[in-house]
Amino acid sequence: MVLLAVDTIAFSTKYVTKAKLNIAKELNLPPESIFIHSTHIHTGPRAGFDNTLTDIEKEYNDMLLRKLVDSAKMAVEDLKPAKMGYAVSQAKKVAFNRRYLMKDGSFKTNPGVNNPDIVKSAGLMDESVNVLRFNRECGDNIVLINFGNHPDCIGGNKISADWPGFTRRIFEKTFDETKCLLFNGAEGDINHVNVAPKGGDFNDMFNDFDDVSRGYGHSRHIGNVMAASAMQVYDKVEYVDVDNIKYTQKFISIPSNMPNPDEMEEAYYIKKMHDEGRDSELPYKGMYLTTMVAGASRKIQLEHGPDSFPLLLSVITIGKVALVGIPGEPFCGIGLGIKESKNYDMICPCCLTNGDEGYFPMKDSFDEGGYESQAYLFKSGVAEIIIEEGLKLLDDLRN
Repeated sequence: MVLLAVDTIAFSTKYVTKAKLNIAKELNLPPESIFIHSTHIHTGPRAGFDNTLTDIEKEYNDMLLRKLVDSAKMAVEDLKPAKMGYAVSQAKKVAFNRRYLMKDGSFKTNPGVNNPDIVKSAGLMDESVNVLRFNRECGDNIVLINFGNHPDCIGGNKISADWPGFTRRIFEKTFDETKCLLFNGAEGDINHVNVAPKGGDFNDMFNDFDDVSRGYGHSRHIGNVMAASAMQVYDKVEYVDVDNIKYTQKFISIPSNMPNPDEMEEAYYIKKMHDEGRDSELPYKGMYLTTMVAGASRKIQLEHGPDSFPLLLSVITIGKVALVGIPGEPFCGIGLGIKESKNYDMICPCCLTNGDEGYFPMKDSFDEGGYESQAYLFKSGVAEIIIEEGLKLLDDLRN
């Protein structure tokens, strides 16, 4: 099997499918054995096929397809006997659920730092860090870190690998002859914003246009914490015998979140104003503006269907360790739900793997409203379907 982690904001499903087929052909592997993950950095490109792409974007996409094949080929050529160990650590105060209950009874995504109208966080959290270590004979060791958090700390038009890049570089500088991979987890409703900072929590940060606090120094801070959390357990992993490696994938059908006809006039108006650069003339500010624009785009996209979408779930197991690939941005509750499987010692939920089909909110989050449910392509209940089908795939591979 081949595991690839790439610093992009996402791959379109069509693009990553072509990449998998190219790798499968080059290495004579079944496509379902190939696991291509995007770390979801917001200061990096989206890879996909689109009629509106510029020449340089097309050139980048072509180059990346070649590099994905080359990376997989180089990895296979560098195969070494190895032993595997795993451990679970913790990373505190670097990730927060970004949905909040407000005093007026509404639910808002990223309502702003020190907002007096915040009542409480409205979502789940998972601060566990999965650490998977491979000791290779006569070769570099490999560590795979799995943690769910949005890499959107920097902002602007800069190019950066954000905290995933810091995490890898810091870890590799600490341990000689070791390579580090970062697989982002169930990050759909999780980001770096502490809405009630104390002491030096707000160091190296500024309030950005969408009420989200950002800063390059804070990205480095998260990388330090993530690398340190993995370091705490790296030399104390539990080594286990691996009697098999398996993989599977399955398409599931999800009903789409089509708009009502009476919503379309407003949707087209919001989209037109935004496309013309006239956001200041709309009666929305900050993250609420982002939410309304996302909702308008979703309604226009789905005005004439389709009624449902195919969603590809991917599972790879190495002994009693499993990686579950989800082709979009799963809410934290999905990751926690999939981890409930009793058949594995460690489960790593991975966002934006083998495709990108948008956000997957939990049913209660969808019903409460907010950015994710406005941008959401699927009807309420998709998260619960993903959990159910993911658990079935995990069970099938153990039987």
